[in-house]
Amino acid sequence: MIKDSLDEIVNDLKSKRDALSLAHQKLKSDSDDWNKSIIVLSLVTGGLESIKMKLHLDGAGWALVPILLSSVIAACSALIKFRNFPQRMETIINASGLITNILGKARNKKNIDEELLHEYNDALGYLETSLYPDQRKVFLKQSHKNLIEIMRQEEKYYDLIERVNNHEPIVLSDDSGSDSSGSFKMVRDELDITEHGTHKLKPIIEEQEVNVETIVKKPMNEEELMSTL
Repeated sequence: MIKDSLDEIVNDLKSKRDALSLAHQKLKSDSDDWNKSIIVLSLVTGGLESIKMKLHLDGAGWALVPILLSSVIAACSALIKFRNFPQRMETIINASGLITNILGKARNKKNIDEELLHEYNDALGYLETSLYPDQRKVFLKQSHKNLIEIMRQEEKYYDLIERVNNHEPIVLSDDSGSDSSGSFKMVRDELDITEHGTHKLKPIIEEQEVNVETIVKKPMNEEELMSTL
């Protein structure tokens, strides 16, 4: 699709940068899950060996369990190397950094020029060489959805600011959507400043502090003086 405006180029670069970030997040999550599995299996193997030594368990089954667990650990390590998580994540990080750099230049431009178009085409190449076509389809779809939700939320935010500046009553809600009429579904907050305009606050009565040094002691008579002796 041909991009005819600067805003279209900026939005497209943002979606592709976010798609790479989502792909990196997925790879990191998968890599962490495999590494956690290896850690757990290693701890279980060590625990079983300790139990065997303490309880003197010499059965054939107890001897086979640590061997099986060690084989599973070796298989997991081989799969991690085969899937090459570090190299793939590094490739995505580098591509994401280059696209972010091009995005920053595009934001500083006022008009589309030949240099920007050349760098935009380079950004497309970075994305295409970092992800397979089926992966691009999944992560671009997710990034487009996220950007639309962000823009919708920003539009609501600026609309609320305009209402506040116009001294219109507003209430807040956790619901990110609004109905077709433009009115927001909100739950009233007890601390909303627009609700306190009709309430009278009770005056705060401060207690007067008593200075001990200013208290004048009453002199004692002879009977009180004799009773203290």
